[in-house]
Amino acid sequence: MTAKASVFIATSLDGFIARKDGDLDWLDQANTTVTEGEDCGYTAFMDTVDILIMGRNTYEKPVIVLSRNPIDIPPEIANAVTHSSETPEALHTRLTAEGARRLYIDGGITIQRFLNAGLITDLTITLIPVILGNGIPLFGSLQQDIPLTHTETLSYPFGFVQLKYEALMQRTQPTGVCHV
Repeated sequence: MTAKASVFIATSLDGFIARKDGDLDWLDQANTTVTEGEDCGYTAFMDTVDILIMGRNTYEKPVIVLSRNPIDIPPEIANAVTHSSETPEALHTRLTAEGARRLYIDGGITIQRFLNAGLITDLTITLIPVILGNGIPLFGSLQQDIPLTHTETLSYPFGFVQLKYEALMQRTQPTGVCHV
């Protein structure tokens, strides 16, 4: 069984995951409006995740930080965080072979790399009611269209709207292969 590669992320209404400098002040501000105890499905989602693949630190799950450059991992988190310079395809194949069933893909460029490789199986995108005008976009240039099937929309009384999709795109085939 191939591991699912899932996205669970918040964006501004105009599709940005952070300001140009990486600041998330707009998201912190929006979170002050969230009903106490509500996490918009994050805990339930994380309960299904085996490994996080992202560009920043996290707390409770193993993390693989994708980077072409060496990184220093603080000793206090070295048992949970590793570094990989593998391609998304190679990393996905390795983690599937190691028994991972669901990977949480996070970080704009990392998500874009996994999308371009045809590895993302599902996306949960929570729209925050703010327009930033510019920032770091969730989506970038793609090699091809990625068709999606809508599976659910949740609307929260504090203004967040959560969209859930399954990706229909198959992993890209190596060039030179003829399909008849």
